[in-house]
Amino acid sequence: MSKVKTRFAPSPTGRMHVGNLRTALYAYLIAKHEGGTFMLRIEDTDQERYVDGAVDIIYRTLKETGLVHDEGPDRDGGVGPYVQSERQAAGIYMKYAKELVEKGEAYYCFCSKERLESLRQTVAGKEIIVYDKHCLHLSKEEVEAKIAAGEPWVIRQNVPREGTTKFEDEIYGTIEVPNEELDDMILIKSDGFPTYNFANVVDDHLMGITHVVRGNEYLSSAPKYNRLYNAFGWEVPVYIHCPLITDENHQKLSKRSGHSSFEDLVEQGFVTEAIVNYVALLGWSPAENREIFSLPELVEAFDYRHISKSPAVFDIQKLRWMNGEYIKAMDFAPYYERVLPVLQSVIKKPLNMEKIAEMVKTRIEIFPDAAEMVDFFEKLPDYDVSLYRNKKWKTDPEKSLQVLEDLLPRFREQEDFSNDALYEVLKAYAEEKGLKAGFVIWPVRIAVSGKQVTPAGATEIMEVLGKEESLERISRGIEMLKES
Repeated sequence: MSKVKTRFAPSPTGRMHVGNLRTALYAYLIAKHEGGTFMLRIEDTDQERYVDGAVDIIYRTLKETGLVHDEGPDRDGGVGPYVQSERQAAGIYMKYAKELVEKGEAYYCFCSKERLESLRQTVAGKEIIVYDKHCLHLSKEEVEAKIAAGEPWVIRQNVPREGTTKFEDEIYGTIEVPNEELDDMILIKSDGFPTYNFANVVDDHLMGITHVVRGNEYLSSAPKYNRLYNAFGWEVPVYIHCPLITDENHQKLSKRSGHSSFEDLVEQGFVTEAIVNYVALLGWSPAENREIFSLPELVEAFDYRHISKSPAVFDIQKLRWMNGEYIKAMDFAPYYERVLPVLQSVIKKPLNMEKIAEMVKTRIEIFPDAAEMVDFFEKLPDYDVSLYRNKKWKTDPEKSLQVLEDLLPRFREQEDFSNDALYEVLKAYAEEKGLKAGFVIWPVRIAVSGKQVTPAGATEIMEVLGKEESLERISRGIEMLKES
């Protein structure tokens, strides 16, 4: 076979669904793994679903995810145009549709909507229109007369009613379908635009696509695609149909889930690299037992033969875990840029935000997690004195009161309010009293944070809060314990 060439051919209908992103990723990985070409084609033949700005979303998503195309509307590789509406305007699809008509593989159809509705029937619980080839036997003269009279028309594929059509898929194997189950699908619509299915076949051939990657919802269309390839005498590409992506309830992943698009996930605080890594594993299993892959590592490891037939479950908790691993590994500067707006949403005081950011870096899974972890820096929350009780350190409100009362004057005298210096104060007190460090630190941390779980230790928190605020909070703790 010639050099591998894949394509990502999205329709500009809004945000990029996770399923579309996976198709783009797999097409990219297959091409790059073989040293081939990855092409972008914009499929805008469905003018009713076209959304302004959606083409920009496609470009932006590919750029942000690192799935850089070698050819496309902005990178001419000699087989353009790369936008289907421009190809339609150039008359490409009509030329090939008429060629099929000449061969008897397609025909003009003038049936009205009313007539088509009368053909509606229920098959396997679904209402569908099964076309009855009513217009197939019109003579050439009759067809020309109807067109000249301005009657609306479409061009349909002529599928024989007897025999079978089979095709090979790399994931699902050989699939054979009785021809009587295949309808005479429309190739050219009444507005002159090609249907998705027809434009795909023509474009993939003319653009030299060797491997077609798409969702398994297109499996049922594949026999009709093959009939078109054979009618033209063209080589059939390698088909790779990917499994369905479902939510945790095993329903098709939809917008209602709240995390069905790439932009949804970015807005929710996920890192682009983690999204790409996770999406790669939705239906593909690496040969080695690992889960964290950079994009170059995916290119190296990706073998499409390891794609599964079984539906892939989009597990948001698994993605959160993976995202946390990526945040831990991030360089501080880009991490700080992402987390700072979250910190500033809950902390208005002029505190050392870099130190606070460092505290949560290894503790958050997505950036918004940071808000709830650090909000106590802005204002001491209302808390219950039962927090001073801790089994591990064998302490309780009464013992905690004693510790805080002993330490308050020492903190007042302390001029160096850095983390290390404050820790030495606690350590010296613990040694002097013959106590464990944890027994001493626990009540101090509760007093300065008002929380059972904090992203840092007592003295790290005090360093950021500063002397005045720390003393005020410890005094407040003493008051609360005395009142309880």
